[in-house]
Amino acid sequence: MSRAFLGIPAIGVPAAGPAALGAPTVGVPTVGAAAPPGVGHLHASRPFPAAARDALADPQLRRNLGHATGVIRAKRAAAVAELDDWEQLRLAGEAIKRSTMASLDTHLVRLEAEVTARGGTVHWARDAREANAIVTGLVRSTGADEVVKVKSMATQEIGLNEALAAAGITAVETDLAELIIQLGEDRPSHILVPAIHRNRGEIRDLFLRTMPDVDPQLAAEPRQLAMAARAHLRRTFLRARVAVSGANLAIAETGTLAVVESEGNGRMCLTLPDTLITVMGIEKVLPSWSDLEVFLQLLPRSSTGERMNPYTSLWTGVTPGDGPRAFHLVLLDNGRTAALADRVGRDALHCIRCSACLNVCPVYERTGGHAYGSIYPGPIGAVLSPQLTGLHRGSDGGGGGATFNASLPFASSLCGACFDACPVRIDIPSLLVRLRAAAVDAARDAQRLPTPEALSMAAAAHVMSSPARFAAAESASRLARLAGRRTGRLSALPWPLSAWTATRDAPRPPAETFRQWWSRTHPDRP
Repeated sequence: MSRAFLGIPAIGVPAAGPAALGAPTVGVPTVGAAAPPGVGHLHASRPFPAAARDALADPQLRRNLGHATGVIRAKRAAAVAELDDWEQLRLAGEAIKRSTMASLDTHLVRLEAEVTARGGTVHWARDAREANAIVTGLVRSTGADEVVKVKSMATQEIGLNEALAAAGITAVETDLAELIIQLGEDRPSHILVPAIHRNRGEIRDLFLRTMPDVDPQLAAEPRQLAMAARAHLRRTFLRARVAVSGANLAIAETGTLAVVESEGNGRMCLTLPDTLITVMGIEKVLPSWSDLEVFLQLLPRSSTGERMNPYTSLWTGVTPGDGPRAFHLVLLDNGRTAALADRVGRDALHCIRCSACLNVCPVYERTGGHAYGSIYPGPIGAVLSPQLTGLHRGSDGGGGGATFNASLPFASSLCGACFDACPVRIDIPSLLVRLRAAAVDAARDAQRLPTPEALSMAAAAHVMSSPARFAAAESASRLARLAGRRTGRLSALPWPLSAWTATRDAPRPPAETFRQWWSRTHPDRP
């Protein structure tokens, strides 16, 4: 492996090549390869403001989101309050992630060696296309035309279900929320609770329409809905020959993979089929078992508000007579090395997919996840997705569809609640500001003519650079009091200021300026 693997010259890496890693012909991930457009679910196809307006027009969506996020926030707060050392755990999680990213190459090499030594096979995928091709080829080699799936953000990211379907292979989601999404031909809107935008009544109606042999008297009650899904999936579990999973964490020192869940469907997928294929982002690796101890305390409290998740599945390679007879681990780059090359931006890769930042975000609570366009919504998605895909790829997204991820860093009020909630202390507000600046700089470089915003800022700078001009502008602003005399707000200003009032109100100017007030109240102190 060459130093180019991670694109970070200051970090040393082992002097081994792809052949030494046992990598297939797809090779080891290359430096800075962004996630390709036209495949997977990372690229927003509409600017966030346009998509958000549609979401805000749906009152039922806002009610569903408000109720669900409120419940999760309360559970998390109660679980966190039980620990006197919660902040120390957060600091430990941050330190482990930061140290791991600094030597990620070393830990990945160790992980591959340990998985291979224990009977597993490791595949390296530069991007979504290669990962999909690897998994599809592995499933075809078994002769199976159906796979069962554990809930996995990585497989959603690369669009694996669609790739399998194109190859004539049916992927069956077994997580209850993912099953709801699949049956409804819908899109996930939350990292932890993909169907958070649906209420019980909507789910009951969906089951009645799509599940064969479901009780027509099915009630919109959680237990009955779960039992209906269980009966629907049981036959699929028992006949499945191949399973596909993601991984919450991986332990480099032993080659162990971990999946944490609440329902038990993951345990069924991980133990019953003959072949298990795991797709894992390269940032999920941890050096040692002692590191796992920290994250098994942070993750359940931050995600579901539980002291411990009900099911923790750990497996290491292949064990004769127990579990799958073949195990394949697909290590996915898909833009991660590009993010890792940024010494500040790489902090987004610390994310453990708990979704705590979504549940406290006032923007997410009102718009939901679909407005973000990417499979990663909310505050973490607003900093992670643009780094994985690149902020700008041309008007057609660089080939294969437009991308509007440059708009995502602006989908925030910068209130800072996401940082307070993050179990590994990712400074999302600072990353948002950093990406906003990068997006503005890139847009400025691409513009042949100055934008209305640029003209407005230039005019403001001209006015504010002169005390006389600024005083004149203050006096002139009093004319706007006429427009806001009824409501006390300015909700419709002429172009180009209409770009502001299209999405927010401006306050009505005061009756007198500060200079006038000062002159009136301090005549002896000009």
